[in-house]
Order: sequence, then C-alpha cells, then structure tokens
Amino acid sequence: MDNEAQLKLQAYLDGELPEAEAREVANWLARDRDAAALHNELKNTRQALVGHETGIQLPESREFFWSKLEREIQRAEPREAVANAVPWAARIRRFLMPVAGLAVLVVASMLTFNNSSTHVSEMETSDSGAFTYHDDAAGATLVWLSHPLESDPADEDDLDIE
Repeated sequence: MDNEAQLKLQAYLDGELPEAEAREVANWLARDRDAAALHNELKNTRQALVGHETGIQLPESREFFWSKLEREIQRAEPREAVANAVPWAARIRRFLMPVAGLAVLVVASMLTFNNSSTHVSEMETSDSGAFTYHDDAAGATLVWLSHPLESDPADEDDLDIE
C-alpha cells in the first residue's frame, strides 16, 4: 500500500473526506483486507492516545506567546559589528611585519651562502705540462710537474728525440 492510500485512510478515520470520497473508501475497506487491518490499527492507536493527551493551556494568547518567542530570538541574534576605523599606522605595521621577517631571512641566507663560497680553489695549466693547484681555504699551493716519460706517446713524437 502506497503512502497516498495510507493518508487517505487516516483522513477517512479523522472524518476529513467529502461524503462521496468517504463512501468510496468505505467500499475499499470492505474489499481490501490490508486496508481494513491498517484502518483498525489506526483506530486503536487513536483510542489509546485520546486518554493520555493532556491539554496544555498557555497563560496568554497564541499570538502573544509566539510574538514573545520572536522577540527573544531577535534579541539573542548577534548584531553586526560596527567596523572600527583602523589607524593608518596599524595598516602599515600589518604590511611591514611580514616584509621585515622576509628581509631578515634573505639577509641570513645570503650571509650563510656567502661564508660557504669563500673557499675558492683554482687550477692552472701551462704549456710545459705543469699543473698548479691553489686552495685559499687551506692556504696551500700544489705544483705538479710531469716528466716526459709519463706523458702520452703522441707527445714524444712532438719532442723528436733521436
């Protein structure tokens, strides 16, 4: 049974249907066992609830009661805060604080990388086969002289030794 049929049975029980529709539902109840069972269940539930309902009486009218609730809700709602004027010094400070922090980081990283790059080493070669290595950090200079016997065989042809 769909929701629409259940609602129609409830309306029939409450006496809310027009006379023609009420006769139609009564005929339907005589034919359908499920509808009759639901109708009896709804009727029993209604009778059980009738004895236990207590009437609540408000000391004032319904309109006055709801108007009091509405006023309380409006009073409890937070009001929009009025935008306070921010002084120009505070606006500049908001901008300068992050910029100053970034500048400190940049300077610190430059000093760190600058100290690590002072260790310079150089290597020079000459036509005579001498290599010179100079290391500033260690304060050392190394000169390497190669002997003609250690050179390539192609270099010996250039010397024309007989």
